[in-house]
Amino acid sequence: METAQEYYRNHGPMTSPGAYSAMIAPIPGDIAAACSAIQGALIHRDIAPWLYDVKLSEEARDLANMRPVAAMLRQILALSDRPLTEAREPKQRMPVVCRHFATMLCGVLREQGVPARARCGFGAYFNPGRFEDHWVAEYWNSAQNRWILVDAQLDGVQRKTFKPDFDPLDVPRDRFILAGDAWRQCRDGQANPNLFGLSFINEQGLWWVAQNLIRDLAALNRTEMLPWDVWGAMPRPTTEITDREINLLDRVSEATLAGDHALPDLQQIYQDDRLCVSEVIFNASRQTHENAAF
Repeated sequence: METAQEYYRNHGPMTSPGAYSAMIAPIPGDIAAACSAIQGALIHRDIAPWLYDVKLSEEARDLANMRPVAAMLRQILALSDRPLTEAREPKQRMPVVCRHFATMLCGVLREQGVPARARCGFGAYFNPGRFEDHWVAEYWNSAQNRWILVDAQLDGVQRKTFKPDFDPLDVPRDRFILAGDAWRQCRDGQANPNLFGLSFINEQGLWWVAQNLIRDLAALNRTEMLPWDVWGAMPRPTTEITDREINLLDRVSEATLAGDHALPDLQQIYQDDRLCVSEVIFNASRQTHENAAF
């Protein structure tokens, strides 16, 4: 039986660099170097005007709808032909969101033979008292025999602004809340679901936690979608989550938190048509249905 480490050492449809693998090859084989290379090639589209004085056109902002790492690498190369080991000026970086930092780090690490996976959940370190929609990566540290969360988005500029009280290369699990844990806390009455979401667009609630839970399940099955991709059983802001859906999501939460031995369960539950990524999804950012771009 394939172990979790073996499974996450291999690419899924989103993380393979394809014809652009040579761009990744020069990156040194350590987490700090990988994060530095990614931070020098990507820029968060919503933070760019605020912290980096980079004004983005709507066309540039729309690049964040790109899903596969291979397509991202193609776009990075089109913006600048500098190697990834040389940081680009902020205006030459590809505008993305947190999911792309996490997914790119997974692509780099998997290419280097390191087990890695993207995780969808909530960051407790951006806005005090709130749990903001966020993605990080998680890699297997064989020396320490544990999975470690890494926030590849937090470069020097953002660390100075947000002042995290931890090392972004080893994010504590009470600072990044996995979607499954957020769902469990909200279901058990330990957390207020209205504190989970994206405060700058004033959207939050249990429906958001549920959507992220399904996105995390997909990522754990090596299908890292966009934070605004919607499919299957994902509840909408105006719909009530039924008891049947709650029971299903309870099972998903349990599976995503159960540990490496639960990989077969993660793969089995993902076969449910209500949970697996469909061929056509709804892109809530573009407000349109589109191919999932496997």
